[in-house]
This record gives sequence, C-alpha cells and structure tokens, in this order.
Amino acid sequence: MLYKILADSVVFIHFLWILFLLFGALLGIRNKAVRIIHISGLAFAIVLQMFDWYCPLTYLEVWLRKQHDPALSYTGSFIIYYIEKIVYIELSRNLVFVFSIFVCGMNVWLYLRKSYTSE
Repeated sequence: MLYKILADSVVFIHFLWILFLLFGALLGIRNKAVRIIHISGLAFAIVLQMFDWYCPLTYLEVWLRKQHDPALSYTGSFIIYYIEKIVYIELSRNLVFVFSIFVCGMNVWLYLRKSYTSE
C-alpha cells in the first residue's frame, strides 16, 4: 500500500510541476529565485521534448506502481485518475513540442514585459 500512496503522490507532484511551468512566470516576476527555477524547468522541459525523453517523475511513478502491483489497473483514487489524464494527456509529440515552445514564449514575454515596465 505504501508504494501506491507514493505513486499517487508522485502523480500529484508531477501535476503541480506542470502548473508551475505553465504559470510560474506570475511568481517569478517578483522573486528572482523562483524565476531561475522556472526558467530552468522550462529549458529542461524543452530538452525532454527535443530528445523524446520522459520526465524523471514518470519513471519514478511507473517504478512505484510496479512495486505495488505489476498487474494493477486503475482501482485507486478518482482524483489521481483524472490528474493522470491531465499529466499524461494523449497528444502527438509534435503538438506537445509546439505547445511547450508556446508556453516558453509566453513566459519569456511576461518576464521581459515586467522587466521593461519596472524600469
């Protein structure tokens, strides 16, 4: 049962990380440390997309689920079930890459816009 709870926790953390990548510029505008983590995370996400790699959190979640029960299908929390549908959305690799570039562009625009308006 511990592995199942840990796997569900990893999915939830993965979801929070995705939200941070999407909206982190809103926090990073005011905080330099958050900005550095956010920009680094966006760069890492682009590298993952370019080389068709999976996020390390995905590997951790799969490993934890296998430790719990290799043959287990969905029988857990419906919240985690739907969060997994968002985290592991069924889109083409090219569309995910284009969306990633768009998100990075929007965040760069937010950072630059804020830095020019605050001077």
